Amino acid sequence: MSLADQVLAVNDDLPIRTHLPVHSGKVRSVYWLTEADSQRLIQQKGYDVAPDAQLAVMVISDRLSAFDCIWHAEGGLKGVPGKGAALNAISNHWFRLFKENGLADSHILDIPHPFVWIVQKAKPVMIEAICRKYITGSMWRAYEKGEREFCGIQLPEGLGKDKELPELLMTPSTKGILKGIAGVPEADDVNITKADIENNFAAFNFRRKEDISHYETLLAEGFGVISKALAEIGQIFVDTKFEFGYVTDASGSEKLIYMDEVGTPDSSRIWDAAAYQRGEIVENSKEGFRQFLLNHFPDPDILLNKERMPERSALARDNALPAEAMMAVSRTYIAIAEKITGQPITLSENPKQEIIDVLREHYGLVD
Repeated sequence: MSLADQVLAVNDDLPIRTHLPVHSGKVRSVYWLTEADSQRLIQQKGYDVAPDAQLAVMVISDRLSAFDCIWHAEGGLKGVPGKGAALNAISNHWFRLFKENGLADSHILDIPHPFVWIVQKAKPVMIEAICRKYITGSMWRAYEKGEREFCGIQLPEGLGKDKELPELLMTPSTKGILKGIAGVPEADDVNITKADIENNFAAFNFRRKEDISHYETLLAEGFGVISKALAEIGQIFVDTKFEFGYVTDASGSEKLIYMDEVGTPDSSRIWDAAAYQRGEIVENSKEGFRQFLLNHFPDPDILLNKERMPERSALARDNALPAEAMMAVSRTYIAIAEKITGQPITLSENPKQEIIDVLREHYGLVD
């Protein structure tokens, strides 16, 4: 079997029973279950959700997204072997640790397969909640150009590239395009301030103004739990992105929960601590692949400049990368997942068929 066969690149064509269009993001696809199937599973499996909650099957892929584009490689390689399983395994591990530490719940109700989550529909907070403990990436590029205010936070003089910040910084951005908010451009992923959120909390889907401080607490607590666990295995948690939403539990209580993935190499920067002490940056995250792309193409501005998105899309579509670029990501993701979870990540021989079989036999979701 070729490597390309072991990669789940297309994940929106599974024969899962659904009555709505499949929602396909950069990496995950969401299949909304029918009312009958949602209610049946809630009863059969005893999920702690409202009896009329809408459930979905979320299937991860091995696709590789960077700079808002999906990349492919020579030899028909449309993704990274082991990536999907590694990301899910890491998120599952952190969510379990959150629960053990008394933090908020997540949207995940069940894990039928390494590529699959059964989730409950949440009302998302329209914020990419970003936490930074070190100054690097876009923040460093802005700082180096002389900018000292970041998301309404004043940064001190004299900070050095890749150095630890005086405190954990929360630098939120918009999730999706939000309209009609004074001072916030109508564009995806624009930096916002705490004042923007407080003055327009309903527009960001917060139920109450006081929930803003609750989300900040969950952000700091989640970052702290992951950071401590990573330090114990010789890794530095540099920065990350969290997402939050509201759900109602079986008792009818509404609560704020963690959504999407957490603490993965896709949504975070993770550095090797021993290398950092020696003055080197060894990335155990997608950042290494981003750096590869910036060095691989003659005009890196295409990747960094949002005004050049059509050129960037063409670059990703028309260029098959060296297969080794994908395999390097595969090695990084599998190694960090095994380090974090203490469990081996095994490549599925035929992930699509495995998913179909388990959802048919144990969940009755495939005819």
